[in-house]
Amino acid sequence: MENLIFSLNATIPVFLVIMIGYILKKIKMFNENFLNIMNKFNFKLTLPALLFSGLYMVPIREAFDIRYVLYCMLATSIAFWGLWGISKLLVKDKSIIGEFVQVSFRGSAAILGIALIQNLYGDAGMAPLMIIGAVPLFNLYSVIVLTFESGEKQQNTIKNACISVCRNPIIIAILAGLLVSLLGLDFPQMLDTTIDSIARIASPLALLGIGAGFEGKKAIAKMKPTAVASLVKLLILPALLLPVAVWMGFRYDKLIAVLIMLGAPSTPSCYIMARNMGHDGVLTSSVVVATTLLSAFSLTLIIFILRSYNLL
Repeated sequence: MENLIFSLNATIPVFLVIMIGYILKKIKMFNENFLNIMNKFNFKLTLPALLFSGLYMVPIREAFDIRYVLYCMLATSIAFWGLWGISKLLVKDKSIIGEFVQVSFRGSAAILGIALIQNLYGDAGMAPLMIIGAVPLFNLYSVIVLTFESGEKQQNTIKNACISVCRNPIIIAILAGLLVSLLGLDFPQMLDTTIDSIARIASPLALLGIGAGFEGKKAIAKMKPTAVASLVKLLILPALLLPVAVWMGFRYDKLIAVLIMLGAPSTPSCYIMARNMGHDGVLTSSVVVATTLLSAFSLTLIIFILRSYNLL
């Protein structure tokens, strides 16, 4: 019951902010022009600031476990490439492949991961190492699949797609954050506070945008891919890849960080990226809402199972 209450406390506020965005659109406080500007602002400034701050503050040189980082990188890569390959074969509506793959493999690892581990163990534990192994690949792979699966003609060639990936503000922010962390640079307090203030805007704005952009009729038409993507994100990926982590000997905070990497709800950042890279975002918003609601129960169930076997 304690785990369920914690999970609900972590997920229900997210859902409520989404609902506020939906209501604000209904009462016409938000319009399409404002939403387009807000999403672009999020994509080009606040989300890069969030990723940069989340990485440059990670002490990469301290307690570095190459085996663990490699597992996180390999598991993320297997999930992404496997899902993309299967989607190309089985998804009939080719226009949704980019969104489907992104929301199926990319979870809210950084924010929810650290919160959950701190709740269970009192500190961030192995979350920073999981973030190093998974979060840069989450974003890199998302940019790749959204670029190559976009219907925009200028992105149809490999050359243009690669240029688009290299110019993407998300990728630039990740590389800058990793470089600053590796060099051990220490910014003045006023600069740290400024970056943190901008970064804190990213998630609330993204959630409001998801709610405001949620289109009920279109979402109902995509209920099947929404259900499949949610099932993959919350249960199938953990069921396939968590046993490998257990077999490799990962326990306690390392294992719970892996669980968050694999089974956390789809991150609101998915919506920002989808909308700004040639996709309508309908499937993405539907899956973010569904996984946010259902993750309280799926994470609680998996944590209960792991604790029953004394793995946590």
